[in-house]
Amino acid sequence: MRRVWVSMSLVMILVATLSADNWPQWRGPQLNGISTEKGLPLTWTVDSNVAWKLPLPEWSGATPIVWGDSIFLNVAQGSALSLWCVDRKGPTVLWKAPLGGGNHQERKQNMSSPSPVTDGTRVYAMTGTGILKGFDFKGNVLWSRDIQADYGRFGLNWGYASSPLLHEDALFVQVLHGMKTNDPSYVLRIDKMTGKTVWKVERPTDAISESPDAYTTPAVIQVGTATEIVVSGGDIVTGHDPASGKELWRLEGLNPSNDPNYRIVASPVVSAGLIIAPSRQNPIVAIRPGGRGDVTQSHKAWQFPRGPDVPSPVSDGTHVFIVNDNGVVYALNVKTGAVVWGPSRLKAGTYSASPILAEGRVYVTNEDGLTSVFAAAPAFQVLAENSLNDYTLSSPAVSEGQIFIRTAKHLFAIGARQR
Repeated sequence: MRRVWVSMSLVMILVATLSADNWPQWRGPQLNGISTEKGLPLTWTVDSNVAWKLPLPEWSGATPIVWGDSIFLNVAQGSALSLWCVDRKGPTVLWKAPLGGGNHQERKQNMSSPSPVTDGTRVYAMTGTGILKGFDFKGNVLWSRDIQADYGRFGLNWGYASSPLLHEDALFVQVLHGMKTNDPSYVLRIDKMTGKTVWKVERPTDAISESPDAYTTPAVIQVGTATEIVVSGGDIVTGHDPASGKELWRLEGLNPSNDPNYRIVASPVVSAGLIIAPSRQNPIVAIRPGGRGDVTQSHKAWQFPRGPDVPSPVSDGTHVFIVNDNGVVYALNVKTGAVVWGPSRLKAGTYSASPILAEGRVYVTNEDGLTSVFAAAPAFQVLAENSLNDYTLSSPAVSEGQIFIRTAKHLFAIGARQR
């Protein structure tokens, strides 16, 4: 009986652990902006339903990532860049690890924009200046890389901002550029234990002027027993073999008019077995994975002419929710691309952060620090509007019942922690 009780206790602990999400990458545990947690806060203000707030020196587009009691932040302060580890119980800054200098502003972003990633034992941080470092949870440097020193200067018009994708034993890093360089775009697989390059593959496109530039982050999709790494930018979407980097397929058509200023910011998301890939609003395309060669005609499931520009979409597996920069919102049928509702409008403002989805609600924060919550449902319904009254570029993160929102001046922990 004692053994049975111990076994049942272990199962209960495991279930509790699985139901309390960490937020290890900028789009969360499933790489799609979705949290499976319950009991998240619906309403708050600067002074109410806030567990704590931590002062920050500057704004950043980087999302906080969370693992247990540790919160990791890419931070810019003057010309310096660093990785902070924050004790979520405090909040106390446990350590600050230098990521180098050279921070500067490129319009509204600075060089802290890529979000860190963690596997629960190590944390990896990339900067817009090309520094990539691995750390343990005590802040010790495990390895360090300078991607620009190794492979040439980044040539994006508005500075590098792609977050690395952490998948199994590797970091996948894309450098898609062309506005300020003639060097080819490329994708890297980097061993997360050693920091060494496993492979580097060039990714040629016919995109012109600024259109080769992309600020997206790769996605990953399972196709039967195989895995594909999905890269979006330079007017195309490509699927790659994670073992070799070989390009398996490509889909053309993200820039139907060959516009020279069609840089892509919003990242692809995987839902219902499809890859949902935005461009610069027109079009957003749904792609069936698993093809080979040019799949532009054979594997395009649907396309829609009013996709997002900066915020990446989010999908609950039934609908795809699109938030445009000006707060215009659509819900599409994920399988067909048919409009379920929209255009509908959130409160006026500029929307740069990507939406997250939890408990049948979509949370999205605009640059004024207003988080609108609307129903992930067949009809548009705004459930709450919550203002933190501060400049905000970063997407929210969710962990153990709390929502973490990073503004220019503070990191906020919204709601009570549930464990």
